[in-house]
Amino acid sequence: QVQLVESGGGLVQPGGSLRLSCAASGFSLSTYALNWYRQSPGKERELVAYITGGGFEYYANFVKGRFSISRDNAKNTVNLQMNSLKPEDTAVYYCKVPMVGGGAWGQGTQVTVAS
Repeated sequence: QVQLVESGGGLVQPGGSLRLSCAASGFSLSTYALNWYRQSPGKERELVAYITGGGFEYYANFVKGRFSISRDNAKNTVNLQMNSLKPEDTAVYYCKVPMVGGGAWGQGTQVTVAS
């Protein structure tokens, strides 16, 4: 079975940084795309960033210039470096790997940006 586990969330002050990771087991991430989503209370889940199997990176305009997505194939992991965090970045962050059959989701990790 395939599994994704997010980690790295927590409480950070505005302007601070966090690095999230999405670790895969049961398959190799290296040739798959991976998407990062987030969801805040009362809001729909929204796409934050993704990286394709070929290495193309996409960022939503509300995080462009602040967030960076990257692969660590040795750890079978994709990371999301989040800098210059704002209170509106507060959300549960999820990773997803699109796959034949629908894809796999992680359980989510909470990011809270507050003073």
